[in-house]
Amino acid sequence: MMSKGLLIVISGPSGCGKGTICEELLNRNKSLSVSVSATTRSPRKGEEYGENYFYMDEKKFQEMVDNDEFLEYAFVHNHYYGTPKQFVFEKLKKGEDIILEIDVQGALNVKKIYPEGVFIFILPPSIDELKNRIVKRGTENLRDIALRLRNAYEELNKAFEYEYLVINDEVPNAVRKIEAIIIAEKCRAVRQRSVIKSILD
Repeated sequence: MMSKGLLIVISGPSGCGKGTICEELLNRNKSLSVSVSATTRSPRKGEEYGENYFYMDEKKFQEMVDNDEFLEYAFVHNHYYGTPKQFVFEKLKKGEDIILEIDVQGALNVKKIYPEGVFIFILPPSIDELKNRIVKRGTENLRDIALRLRNAYEELNKAFEYEYLVINDEVPNAVRKIEAIIIAEKCRAVRQRSVIKSILD
């Protein structure tokens, strides 16, 4: 009997490096795939439809909400973001491991619906370093930077609602820690029912 895949939910404040960490995880672990979210924000330079996000207007997004097509959705940084259900559940059913890189609000909604997920919060080494990373990114104006820092304080206060906390001091270190978490989660007895059953039979 095939074991269900892991739903690995990764969150953290804007600028903490969660996107870079997820990219490295995917490069190093070909068995992992990422869920592509829908959003009403415009694509940034270099981003592509269907790879980074499914970009859409608010009317289309609301239609998907009305049809209950999202695992979660949230309004963050003046835009809507949502995780399409069908993609995620089909992958998990096939035994594939899926990474969800989403904001705190969305992650906590997923936890209510799918508590067996693995919830990991990425921490910056410090608030000063977080600000430096956002500024160096060069994709936000001063007003947006201030908004993201205010939101960061709120998000950090919810970090203990996650099972795991990983400090992103260096990306390779953070990636190795998450890989160790995934291995440990796969070895949990509650996820090994089919293995135990096959031995007993």
